[in-house]
Amino acid sequence: MATSSSPTRRTDPLTLEVVELIGTVVARYHEEYEEAAAGHSLTGAQARVLGLLSIEPMPMRRIAQKLKCEPSNITGIVDRLEARGLVERRPDPADRRVKLAAPTEEGVRVARSLRESLNFAREPLAELSREQRVVLRGLLRRMLGSAP
Repeated sequence: MATSSSPTRRTDPLTLEVVELIGTVVARYHEEYEEAAAGHSLTGAQARVLGLLSIEPMPMRRIAQKLKCEPSNITGIVDRLEARGLVERRPDPADRRVKLAAPTEEGVRVARSLRESLNFAREPLAELSREQRVVLRGLLRRMLGSAP
């Protein structure tokens, strides 16, 4: 049962400001990511898939889960990245029936270049001390329901 203070807690000026700031950070990050992707003649979605794969090869279904989209969308994105020589499909050593999408050497190079060109996410965090970044990480994890 909601208490009478619940609505005001959600709409108090501080909460509204925090929500606005989070939205602004997300919008600026996406804008910079799209610009960086375009600099490599990629869409934002292609760049995100390539970035994920540069961390570790994975099956299409897992990529879709991480990016919260349909596996059929990922198949098309991987097809286009493969046509550009940035990604290849290979059998999963743990289960040869499963195909992994993995970056090629060129794909790794492009993913690294993309990461290095993203200043917005990196620069403001550099202004925070290690302790402040740890606190921010904990707060973000808590907001996402994944706090340890």
